[in-house]
Amino acid sequence: MEQDERPLTPPAAPSGAAAVFGDRLALAEQFAAILADTGVSHGLIGPREVPRLWERHVLNCAVVEDAFPRDASLVDVGSGAGLPGVALAIARPDLEVHLVEPMLRRTTWLSGVVEELGLGNVTVHRGRAEELVGTVSAPWVTARAVARLDKLARWCLPLLEDGGTLVAMKGRSAAQELEEDRRALNRLGLTSAVVTEHGGAVLDEVVLTVDLQFAPRPAPKASAGARRRAKALRSS
Repeated sequence: MEQDERPLTPPAAPSGAAAVFGDRLALAEQFAAILADTGVSHGLIGPREVPRLWERHVLNCAVVEDAFPRDASLVDVGSGAGLPGVALAIARPDLEVHLVEPMLRRTTWLSGVVEELGLGNVTVHRGRAEELVGTVSAPWVTARAVARLDKLARWCLPLLEDGGTLVAMKGRSAAQELEEDRRALNRLGLTSAVVTEHGGAVLDEVVLTVDLQFAPRPAPKASAGARRRAKALRSS
């Protein structure tokens, strides 16, 4: 095997990881190793990201666990490499996590990861958010680096139960993006918007989320594909 084809080795878990993952740190280390191996070969993680897998990805996502109450159910839209959904499911086994991803090769990879890690609190759904309306919903929806807030809210709102919260992981410009998109968010029924810091005790740079709540909306109609799937289940 050529050198550039060998699985890459992730760095050791930083000292702060134990505070977030507790007795499930070994599981988080296994996830980091998978990301450095097939995550790279499947194009989900760039090889240059491997040296900073923990600070930039695994731990970076896991620290957002403090956004969710005990036994919460959440949907991770555009899960990709399982970030943040798999990291959250490892850190918080009490969470019920739904990974939504439209690409077949990614959902196949995610299903394999969930099985390999033995994550019984995770379900993988293949489809775009709008295709899963009426079949997947939760009081909490999260996403990382998927789209700007206005577009992300349009995609995620139909999956968000009334009174729920959209927890959008954003970079340093979170507050600026919120202000720039606030008018569009208001048209969607925005009632509350807060920029929250996470991970200050374990990361050199805090993780920012924009936490959005919206007024109750009419019950969404299931897409044609969702209706066909539901009909097939009833007749089986």
